[in-house]
Amino acid sequence: MRRLFPVFALAFLSGCGFQPLYGSTGNGKPEVAQQMQDVFVANIPERTGQALRLALQEAMGGASSREPNGYTLQVSPGFSAQAIDIHGDNTSGRTRELGTAHWRLFTVEQTPRLLAEGDASTLDGYSPTFEQYFAQTLDQENTDTRVAQTLAANITQQVAVWFRTHNKPATGNAAEVPSYFDPNAMPNANGQPYEKAGPDGFPAAATGRTDMNDHGE
Repeated sequence: MRRLFPVFALAFLSGCGFQPLYGSTGNGKPEVAQQMQDVFVANIPERTGQALRLALQEAMGGASSREPNGYTLQVSPGFSAQAIDIHGDNTSGRTRELGTAHWRLFTVEQTPRLLAEGDASTLDGYSPTFEQYFAQTLDQENTDTRVAQTLAANITQQVAVWFRTHNKPATGNAAEVPSYFDPNAMPNANGQPYEKAGPDGFPAAATGRTDMNDHGE
């Protein structure tokens, strides 16, 4: 019975309209896995960008050795770090990394057409070890790799859903990020300064967080 249960479960779900994302459609259309192998991932700059591109190529192409020539995927990633758990000596007990990416899928032709676009994001982190510099560097590189792989998995899933449904994926809207009064800032000509919420929805002042990429510009 334990062996037959998955079969019964899939049969029940298919009766409710559920279909596996990478399963056969049964209507003569190309399967999603085959269409994904036709996606060429354009070059992504920087070391983390290359890690993201390799993860996308592996996720979409799989074990296929054929040359992708049907679509072009352009990805614009962003990687930032935040120091949280600030101590009295101005050190932090945790470094959190935020990875975001905006992707666009184009046709391959003389005048490429935009077919779909979407956004992906993920959070990860590591605990700094200031007395062990090389160990900390290794932790940071491993975290960067995990962020790239998670972004690749999210993007791959969104692209696969588009191939299956051709529904437009949801895109991020920076205007929807809430703002809060910064009680520690000096008022200026416009009144009390505002502070944007972080990816967790809270302002930095509420969690003892500082943006390591903010240079006061």
